[in-house]
Amino acid sequence: MNKYRNDFPLFKAIDEKNSVDNSGLVYLDTAATAQRPYIVLNAMTHFYATQNANPLRGLYSLSERATKAYEDARETVAKFINAPSSREIIFTRNTSEGLNLIANTYGMANVNAGDEIVISIMEHHSNILPWQFVCQTKGATLKFMYVDKETGEIPESEYAKITPKTKIVSLTHVSNVLGTTNPIKKIAEIAHKNGAVMVVDGAQSTPHIKVDVQDLGADFFAMSGHKLCGPMGIGAVWGKMELLEAMPPFLRGGEMIEYVTETSATWAEVPHKFEAGTVSAGDAVGMAAAIRYIQSVGLDTITEHDNALAVRLIEGMKKIPHVNIVGNKDGTKRCGIVTFTVDGVHPHDIATLLSEENIAIRAGHHCAQPLGAYLGETATARASLYFYNTEEEIDALIENVAKLREWSGFKD
Repeated sequence: MNKYRNDFPLFKAIDEKNSVDNSGLVYLDTAATAQRPYIVLNAMTHFYATQNANPLRGLYSLSERATKAYEDARETVAKFINAPSSREIIFTRNTSEGLNLIANTYGMANVNAGDEIVISIMEHHSNILPWQFVCQTKGATLKFMYVDKETGEIPESEYAKITPKTKIVSLTHVSNVLGTTNPIKKIAEIAHKNGAVMVVDGAQSTPHIKVDVQDLGADFFAMSGHKLCGPMGIGAVWGKMELLEAMPPFLRGGEMIEYVTETSATWAEVPHKFEAGTVSAGDAVGMAAAIRYIQSVGLDTITEHDNALAVRLIEGMKKIPHVNIVGNKDGTKRCGIVTFTVDGVHPHDIATLLSEENIAIRAGHHCAQPLGAYLGETATARASLYFYNTEEEIDALIENVAKLREWSGFKD
């Protein structure tokens, strides 16, 4: 897999002005954002250099080419997650905006007093706060499914919280803390039997595993471009057409209208009804290029590599005294995410000390404070791996984690 590192300019970048040499960087924070290959940067440059015009609005050839590039990107996203139609793909800024779109349109229109929304305790704040708002506004109840602290998985007994009162079930496909892959298909079947819709946060799953929204049984699916080697500031929501057509718009203005009078307006057809204002066409083109690049590497290959590195990391950490793996100890069930603590060393200090060795990991609550409170951890350290990481980098992390307590003044 090392050959793919040459596709990423950041790993070779030297900034002489700021005395920065990235050639020795061990980047283990892909769950926060992935790096971008040349092909993505080049695709965006090509768009702005040769096709830059406001899509959807102009009748001249340059605008028509920009529109085609934008709509081709929509088609690429649709095929990537096996959506039935590209018209069901709505471009957003990121997964967070996508989940807010779903909550503020479908949620606000379909949830009423006495209804229930079910999520899990492992959710990212972006899949908690929008549903809190809906419940607080509409007088509904937000219910949490809890996880087994050893396995990081939702016990089947928790599925009983989905009842005929449930209107929406919204779950992360892959936890950004535990790396758990939730059984969305099974839970979606239970949701549908109870008359609820299934919303899926796919921010962490789409970069690592094959996603088929039809097979999952999802009704809505949200994802980000920057997690899968695309640009920041672009994401997508997929929704079933019959649901999207019945939903009110999220934002108003620009190309999302069909006709406007002084006192009223009618809306454009889906997906344009949900894409107000000038669209981020260059970023959409970059996201599509990233998807094609990921497909060229192969998601099966990526999954296998991620799992192998996670196993190597967890097995290495198990041998280090005072290191605690948070969640499942099986690396093949972590989707490349390994979260840990070190007795006596604050996670922020872990990240800072490792940074001194040119190793980049994440430390904090990972935008999942309810999960941290449930696990009794106010903060943790997280190493997140991808196909451009190597065994040597994993070994370097293990070697330096073993020194953390010594660096912090402990004499074991």
